Amino acid sequence: MNDNIIITIARQYGSGGHEVGRRLADALGYAFHDKSLIEKAAEKSGISLEVLKSVDEKATSSFLYSIAMGNYDMYPLSINMSPYDMPINDRLFNLQADIIREEAKKGSSVFVGRCADYILNDHPNIVKVYIYGGMDSRVERVSRIVGVSEQDARVLIYKTDKKRANYYNYYTSLKWGKSDNYNLMIDTGKVGTEGAVKIICEYINQMKKRG
Repeated sequence: MNDNIIITIARQYGSGGHEVGRRLADALGYAFHDKSLIEKAAEKSGISLEVLKSVDEKATSSFLYSIAMGNYDMYPLSINMSPYDMPINDRLFNLQADIIREEAKKGSSVFVGRCADYILNDHPNIVKVYIYGGMDSRVERVSRIVGVSEQDARVLIYKTDKKRANYYNYYTSLKWGKSDNYNLMIDTGKVGTEGAVKIICEYINQMKKRG
């Protein structure tokens, strides 16, 4: 088995998915990639970092969606548009996809969000993880960390999850959170973020044993 292992983390807002990814990378000694990908995209393209941040993990609202029927790879070619004609959301997706592939070639890595599971789906040693949690546990976490009321935390969770689902569904033609798309689905409301890291590490160990 090739030692180069890729772990992708999709996560509900407030589930602690980012923390799981960070702890997992530290525990395994893997490279960690999250919003830092935006900075690399800005450096590579020359586009303002603030502009890219404003559209991060947001699907474009252009008419191209109906042409693509949910498959991002189809429509730029089908209408013969150059990268500079694309909506900024689409340019960022392309940039990040290229960077994700480049980073995956360098060595074992953990990627959080940004459709990395879809982009790297053909990698021979990919482990696709979905981190979720019950609403009550997520509300408590968001309320505590962000410093908002429980009511506001519920609204923030709903809006953020909807944005992430729209982004994923739009650019991949798959359904965010559907079990068929992942190797592991872990409820951090039951096992906590530390427990989630242990589960993933054990999965990796078993995968290595099977070669």
